[in-house]
Amino acid sequence: MKRVTKMEVVLASSNRGKIKEFQKILSDVGMNITPQEEFFVQSADETGLAFVENAILKARHASLQTKLPAIADDSGLQVDFLKGAPGIYSARFAGDKASDEENNNYLLERLTKVPKSLRTARYQAVIVFLKDYADPKPIICEAHWEGHIATDHQGEGGFGYDPLFIPLGQTLSAAEMRIDEKNKVSHRGRALSKLVDYLANSQSMSC
Repeated sequence: MKRVTKMEVVLASSNRGKIKEFQKILSDVGMNITPQEEFFVQSADETGLAFVENAILKARHASLQTKLPAIADDSGLQVDFLKGAPGIYSARFAGDKASDEENNNYLLERLTKVPKSLRTARYQAVIVFLKDYADPKPIICEAHWEGHIATDHQGEGGFGYDPLFIPLGQTLSAAEMRIDEKNKVSHRGRALSKLVDYLANSQSMSC
């Protein structure tokens, strides 16, 4: 049997949770995903004004530094009562070096006494794949996940705002879901599924 060689791809992220999700899902389509920190690549400056702009910036930066194909995502939480905040600033909502817990606590503070009917929110994800740094036609896959913000932390799993995010029609938070179930329905999981479908239906990694 001919041995299949996996394609080496750099992931423009240092987020442990994201790295696990990407490696688990993309290994099935012939990609060996390595986070950029293993190549001593520093995170790119996220100067874009939209998720897609930041995702492309991060992917091009990682590809330029490593000379490898790159994948990046930019994702975040949009709370309707806060007019879409924290949005692209989700990872630093409570400050530039804020932890997930600090961001979650700050969000709860901003929503103090806000009723459930006004706590609607969604996770947004944009994933970009580049064949190389100068790729003029990046693959861009997007998805969102509707829900609302709980009044307190629920669950110890996941990352980011998962302990506060209750998916539409559910009572469990994203942090309380099994990882395989979460990957089927989450914003990032479905955006990755779109990327997997695209690559699986292509004759090669080129497009």
